[in-house]
Amino acid sequence: MPVIHLTDIVVSRLQEPGTYFDKMTPAFGIRVGKNRKSWIVIRGRERVRTRIGRYPAVSLANARKQALVLLGSSVEPKSEVPKFGDAVQQFYAIHVPTMKPKTQYQIKRVINKYFAKPLQHKRLDEVTHHDITKVTDELAKRVPGEAFHVFKYIRIFLRWCVPRYIKHSPMEGLKSPTKYIPRKRVLSKAEIVEVWKATEEVGYPFGTAIQLSLLWGTRWGEMISCRRAFIDTEERTITLPETKNGTQHCFPYGDLTADILEAIPRYNTTDLLFPGRDMVSPWNGSGKAKWELKDICQIAPWQLLDLRRTFATKLAELKVPPHIVERLLNHKLGTLQSAGVITAVADVYNRALYMDEMREAIAQWERYLSALFKKSRDGRLLDAA
Repeated sequence: MPVIHLTDIVVSRLQEPGTYFDKMTPAFGIRVGKNRKSWIVIRGRERVRTRIGRYPAVSLANARKQALVLLGSSVEPKSEVPKFGDAVQQFYAIHVPTMKPKTQYQIKRVINKYFAKPLQHKRLDEVTHHDITKVTDELAKRVPGEAFHVFKYIRIFLRWCVPRYIKHSPMEGLKSPTKYIPRKRVLSKAEIVEVWKATEEVGYPFGTAIQLSLLWGTRWGEMISCRRAFIDTEERTITLPETKNGTQHCFPYGDLTADILEAIPRYNTTDLLFPGRDMVSPWNGSGKAKWELKDICQIAPWQLLDLRRTFATKLAELKVPPHIVERLLNHKLGTLQSAGVITAVADVYNRALYMDEMREAIAQWERYLSALFKKSRDGRLLDAA
């Protein structure tokens, strides 16, 4: 009779008739018949076989506990295993604060939206892989990207619960229903023009924010949180004190940016370029605004992150050196894999700011965009690449 490590997934997939004993709990196993599966335990010198119950009416966790009782072992009282909702609150209080702010937001969003309500009163040891796949498999049909992130974040939580509250994660052995596919979307010349025209029609704040995102190549969150205090109008530089990689990012800007900054409304109660309703936190309406922009800008589906990729790609096509592109993107030196242009030790020893080179790159980029917009107005923009 085979001895295997019984998990929820293994048990659900057992098809071949026979008796399978558990590695973790000797003398406990499952009898697979033609039409049903039954939990069993072998006791005493006479090796008396006792049936505990049928699967899936009796879960693996409960069957194992009953087996331990029959075999004379002590079992932890049920009250010591917290409910899903209580464990989530402990997770939020202890582990989540150690994560990056964006990760904190995403993991809370996923758990609260998809799992907190249906599972909040369920004990952690009663949560099965079916509770997880019911959500992720359905999402995989409609929004594959969301399914990937939901799977990733709920797995982080359940792994944190081992061995605090449960011995094994119900996601043990599960694979994500979808794969993460890095985006490669780069806007063509014609698409850049269409997006820019749409931003002029939409105006402030969303249209203006898209224009600056395309001009700067910064991450959306860093751009939308920009304050007037970060802008040096004499040197024509912008210094972002807090960025994703934990470093300060100082970069130059040109005439197009200067004209846009001059047109942005000024408020006495805040120095944010794009304040939210409370005038304290940054504007956060990009999701809805992007959806509404689709009616005006009718090009192939694109995302805000594609603007940053377009910025980097077009600069490379303009023959801007790779390490200058990396500086403008605020990537750490040493991460670029390009024929020895930047080495792994550059982040430690190369402390040059390359401000003059970045300034020339931005000037090239603005000249490139200005030429595109002029050709479009003159009806000469034929190249869609």
